[in-house]
Formats: sequence, C-alpha cells, structure tokens
Amino acid sequence: MIAYNPSMLHLTLRQLQVFESTARHLSLSRAAEELHLSQPGVSMQLKKLAETVGHPLLEQTSKRVKLTDQGQELVATAREILGAVKRYELSLVARQGLTQGTLRLVAISTASYFIPRLLGEFAQLHPGIKISLRVTNRELVLETLAAGLDDLYILGQPPEGLAVTAIPFMENPLVVLAAPDHPLAKARHIPLARLAEEPWLLREPGSGTRKAAERLFAENGLTLKPRMELGNNESIKQAVLTGLGISVLSRHTLALHDPAQFAVLDVQGFPIIRQWYAVYPAGRQRSVVARTFLDFLLSHGTYHDVAKA
Repeated sequence: MIAYNPSMLHLTLRQLQVFESTARHLSLSRAAEELHLSQPGVSMQLKKLAETVGHPLLEQTSKRVKLTDQGQELVATAREILGAVKRYELSLVARQGLTQGTLRLVAISTASYFIPRLLGEFAQLHPGIKISLRVTNRELVLETLAAGLDDLYILGQPPEGLAVTAIPFMENPLVVLAAPDHPLAKARHIPLARLAEEPWLLREPGSGTRKAAERLFAENGLTLKPRMELGNNESIKQAVLTGLGISVLSRHTLALHDPAQFAVLDVQGFPIIRQWYAVYPAGRQRSVVARTFLDFLLSHGTYHDVAKA
C-alpha cells in the first residue's frame, strides 16, 4: 500500500493532463500520441501521480487499462481543474487580444489536405498566435471532442449523441476513384448497379466517407462489396493505382496529384456533396482566437474549395 502524506500532495498540471488523457482513451499509447510524449514518459507521470495521491489509479493488463475507484474520482477532479485553467487562459487571451494566444485544433485525417494551407494564411495574419494541430482518425477525434479540451474540431460529419455546435465552412465532395486504365474510366453516367459489381477499397467502419457511400447505395437497394479495408487515404489511393479496386474519397485528397493520375468516374448520384464542419461543445465559451479563426474559416474556406483549387 502506498503511504499518503496530506502535507505533500503536490500534483502538477502535466500529471493531471497525462492522467486525464489516459483515462479518456484507456490507453497509454493513445495518451502518448495525443500529448506528444513517449509511452515510458506517460508511465512515469502516472507512477508519480499514484505515489502522490497514495492510491493506485489504474489497473493494467496485457490488453487494456481500467480505472480504479480512486482513479474514477480523480479523473472528475482533474477535468474540473483543467477546465478551470482553460477558462483562465481564455480570459487572458480576451484581455490580450490577438497579439498572443494559442489555437488548438484537432482534425480528421482527410482534413490534412487543406487545413495546413488555411492555418498558414491565418498565421500570416496573426503571427503572434501559437497553433497546435493534431490529425487523427474520426474515432479519436470524437474521443477528444467528448473531453472538450481543444478549441475546435474539424470533421466531415457532425457527431451523433454529443451536444455540439457544428458550423459548415466548406464543401466536401465525395467522388469515385479508379485507376486511369480502368474499364469504366471513360464511361459516362455509370449506373450505381454497375458500380456495385466492382471490388471496393474502403476506409475502416465508422469512417464518415464510407458511411455516406454505403448510405447512397442502400437507398437504391444496393450494397458495396469490400475487397479490402484500409486505414488511411494514401493507402487507398496506392491500392487504386495498382488495380485492386475502386474507392470513394473526398476530392480534396487529390489536391497534390496530377489530374491525369486518377480517373474520377462519372457515376449517377456522385459526387456526394457534403460539408466540412468546425465543431465545438455546445454552450462552451470560445476564446477570442478560436472565434477569430472560425470567422476566418467562414470567409476564406470557399477559396479552398476543390472546384477552385
């Protein structure tokens, strides 16, 4: 049993950040990724925190991490403390204006094809602002959004079951990609039924792009035939070029490619026009920096539409 000394309860904000992230993800590796730490660094912070409070906070097996009763109690306190610090930061930024401050963004992987360009333009307008951008898959973005410790979250589809404000700022057309020598590359008005016969390369279950495509086919009494599931857009594009199948992706994923490198198939019902959303927890006070960046997105996002790229 770890001895508790009430006169020496010296918790640090970093320890609480590491613990809160680990508790949210129930994973040391995911916490390390989110906080840009090594996994041994996360373990060390958690060990020091447990020693400080005098109780084990986590139960770890080979497959999972679980909070102890003391851990459940501490994570609620940690979120209150971190939330209070965040509110204080907001008040400082409000007083300082836009000469300094921090913008914390979390975005799904497909947004990485355009968000850095927008951030670059924003940084030129406000050089004193520090910018933090984390890019990950939708599942991890939603986990981070539930904790609400960042300013804005960039998603292609607002989450269900979370109280959020979602503001559309740019179109996100989904298109069907094939290799340039695919038999359907030069066909016109391809029926969905014909496309359903093709082998498909799809993102992981839960992907917003995959859901949109499956929904369109289901509405027409059809189902897709997944030949392979891949975890990122670049892997899908490489598989498309090798002739393994066709796929549906955001047109933004083609931003850095020669237009002739892929065939965008002319399919009935495509492109599926969706939106990019800036999302934040409903009712949450936004910093001056976050409000300014959101206004920037609304006024500049259309200039990065793929139709104008």
